[in-house]
Amino acid sequence: MDFNVRNFAVFDIGGVEVWLTETIVNTWIIMAVLVVAAIIIRVSLCKFGDVPKGFQNVVETIVETFSRLVKNTAGEKLEYLGGWFFTVFCFIFCASISGVFTMRPPTADWATTFAFALSTFMLIQFAGMRYRGVGYLKSFLTPNFVFAPLNIIGELARPISLSFRLFGNILAGMILMSLLYALVPIYLRFFMPIPLHAYFDVVAAAIQTYIFTVLSLSFVGTASTPDTE
Repeated sequence: MDFNVRNFAVFDIGGVEVWLTETIVNTWIIMAVLVVAAIIIRVSLCKFGDVPKGFQNVVETIVETFSRLVKNTAGEKLEYLGGWFFTVFCFIFCASISGVFTMRPPTADWATTFAFALSTFMLIQFAGMRYRGVGYLKSFLTPNFVFAPLNIIGELARPISLSFRLFGNILAGMILMSLLYALVPIYLRFFMPIPLHAYFDVVAAAIQTYIFTVLSLSFVGTASTPDTE
């Protein structure tokens, strides 16, 4: 079995090779689905009344729940980042469960998970410098300046560990399901993998999405909090 990411086409743009891979195509599909869903919800917002009911209740519950998660994990002052992290949460979850629809999950490609982890790393530095300034830079010298190299390495390891945790779990689930389909007789493939699909493609995806989001929020919140608080 081939678990490599397929390449559909190669374009030459200004002497630079640009590959159109399976991950990119699947990412575009998921993005299109999310954009359409967002437009539908936005149009529905115009019909919402003062007394929430039905679909309005669902939307408001999701927004309020995620807002509380951001506030409790990262702090009230970083609540404005809720929109970004909610978008990340939705994309990662949809990308991770796309295997149910016979797609290769984009999150089973390390390039995708590392991109999101790198954005978290940049937010960590932004929050640290904005709310702590020079104090954030001084934190790399604690408890003593000789520990600076270790502290820097630990900081650089965050996006790597974040990306590999999500990537490894999604890829492992995809590999296990592929092996199952290869080993199980054809007449058992119609019902035997269903509970495993439910776990690896839905439950595990939800868990890993939640972990990635909460860890990212926690890291950003910690970076923005002075040691004296």
